[in-house]
Amino acid sequence: MAMKDDEVVYKTLLESTKAIPWKINWETLEFEYIGPQIEALLGWTQESWATAQDWIDRIHEDEREQTANLCISQSKEGIDHEADYRALTADGNYVWVRDVVHVIRENGETKALVGFMFDISERKKMEQELQEANRKLEALSYRDGLTGIANRRLYDQTLEREWNRALRNGTPLSLVIVDIDHFKDYNDQCGHLQGDQCLIQVAGALGGVACRASDLFARYGGEEFALLLPDTGREAARDIAERCRRKVLDLAILHPASSAGNMVTISAGVACITPEEGGDISQLFEVADRMLYQAKRNGRNRIACSWPQAVPSSLA
Repeated sequence: MAMKDDEVVYKTLLESTKAIPWKINWETLEFEYIGPQIEALLGWTQESWATAQDWIDRIHEDEREQTANLCISQSKEGIDHEADYRALTADGNYVWVRDVVHVIRENGETKALVGFMFDISERKKMEQELQEANRKLEALSYRDGLTGIANRRLYDQTLEREWNRALRNGTPLSLVIVDIDHFKDYNDQCGHLQGDQCLIQVAGALGGVACRASDLFARYGGEEFALLLPDTGREAARDIAERCRRKVLDLAILHPASSAGNMVTISAGVACITPEEGGDISQLFEVADRMLYQAKRNGRNRIACSWPQAVPSSLA
């Protein structure tokens, strides 16, 4: 009689907790018990949990196979385990739960599984919110604070990835380096606040030229920008650089201190390389940068390319 009283007390304690107790007979895979709290959490009655298949069927399809396989394999080996998954509710929604499973064995053989099911939906919600916040922070770390375009960090990472891809595929990789002509003089004449606005306007105009998802337009530093063009040949890269030059002219930003005209202009250097084994990744920027300074020496407001010699554009 005392034993039955103890069982009643024990059962009452189990059913008064938020954790949902359960037990499955390993030989028959039938539920011998599941706490009444299950109905408050998922809406399914205690009677509807007849076999382990009912449990499996109520796991979200994205986690179903992995969760079921984990439980089966660990239970066979007699290993206690736990699993997080989305459980189907009676009204067709899902709740994140954690099952903590203890394997009962006799003479080296698994006889039963007992465990507790916990509602972890609030925890998962917090984790997802934290992950989303971290993703946003990471995205911001790849953006230039002033112009909002990609920054040097993202450029460096993308260059390495695209260089290796071009090396594998034997495809060309082009780079356009852009510099605003006489920008220091613009700042001195118009002030740094107006200089910042100029950078923002130029970045906005040039950002529209890089139209493919694989293209990357980044602020390299100061008044210098980089346009990385995967799988782009030299003629196409030269045409894109020329479009960049004209886009800035179309802004019609007054620049009274410029020797290249009375408007803000850019100079651009263009390089195109098909990477080869043992090639130096820095070569692409070095060639484009050298062409940029050649464009400046040739009078600014023009582009210069690395083949077969500099090709300055006509002044607009």
